[in-house]
Amino acid sequence: MKRISLSTRRRATAAVVAIAALTAFAIGATGAASQAAAKPKVAYLSFAVANSYDAPMLAAAKKVARAQGAGSIAVFDANNDPNKQLQQLQTLVQSKQYNAIILQPIFGPQLLDTVRQAFQAGIKVVNIDQILGTNPGTARPPLAGLSGNVVFVQTQIGRKQGGLVVKACKNKNPCKVGYMYSVKVSSLDAAIRKGFDAVTKGHNIQVVAEGQTFYTPSVALQAAQTMLQGHPDINLIVGADQAATGAEQALNGKKVTLVGYGGGAVGLNRVKAGKWYGTVMQRPATEGKRGMQCLIKAVKTGKASKVCKKGIDVLANLPNGGVVVKANAKKFHAEWPG
Repeated sequence: MKRISLSTRRRATAAVVAIAALTAFAIGATGAASQAAAKPKVAYLSFAVANSYDAPMLAAAKKVARAQGAGSIAVFDANNDPNKQLQQLQTLVQSKQYNAIILQPIFGPQLLDTVRQAFQAGIKVVNIDQILGTNPGTARPPLAGLSGNVVFVQTQIGRKQGGLVVKACKNKNPCKVGYMYSVKVSSLDAAIRKGFDAVTKGHNIQVVAEGQTFYTPSVALQAAQTMLQGHPDINLIVGADQAATGAEQALNGKKVTLVGYGGGAVGLNRVKAGKWYGTVMQRPATEGKRGMQCLIKAVKTGKASKVCKKGIDVLANLPNGGVVVKANAKKFHAEWPG
């Protein structure tokens, strides 16, 4: 039998100890990484916190975060300012304080480069509500690295509103329309108007006045008053539900048809009562819930789920495509006050 020298035994023992130490370190590092991944640090970039449409979206996102151990969410309010939102996103990506971002874009195309930088920094990003890219006609993610795209298809809102306006105006030729933008510079409003014009073109529709509301009924009231003073023969006013709410206050008994979009509690009730001709549904609470679910799963597992990667249209499969009139209003449930 070959004798093993003392020095050889010592070297072997040292090697075993070293291997054990490295193994322990690797296990510890893996455990630490898993623990860190299990607790996402989430930044929520809101288009406007004061907007009643955002509140249930944010509340639903926070509820999911609490339930899944993500803790509190840091909320950043752009207050309908696209440039402010871009600056907020740039600061977040550069600081690397958060490993997860929920993005609710005002003007999506200008955010794309910064979102790509977030991917490079290892930050998971989920887009919710409005379209991030340049194609407002699809719910498919505009960037391959997104961990989710939970939205409504913007041009479809405009097309559905256009269909309501065409039907409401069928007995008037021409039908003079006041068109209310919400935030005219936003990619959302551009897409909605594009869809609206595509459907109303060739019909008896004349847009004779335009206004802007910033999703605020009191601002819409003033805009409607200006419209009616300049064009007292207006037949119909169309815009978001907040625009219709403000416009209704400006009528003072004058017969003007109102068409909204948003499907909030106010809008649904006004359509049920026959005060508005119609509205188009939106689902902000569903967007907040599913968006946060996509984000947390991506942080915890390191990759997006198949459903989230594909893109989620939250208005798919609603009755009548989410177009609400008095005859079918009882089929719909509001997810926000309106």
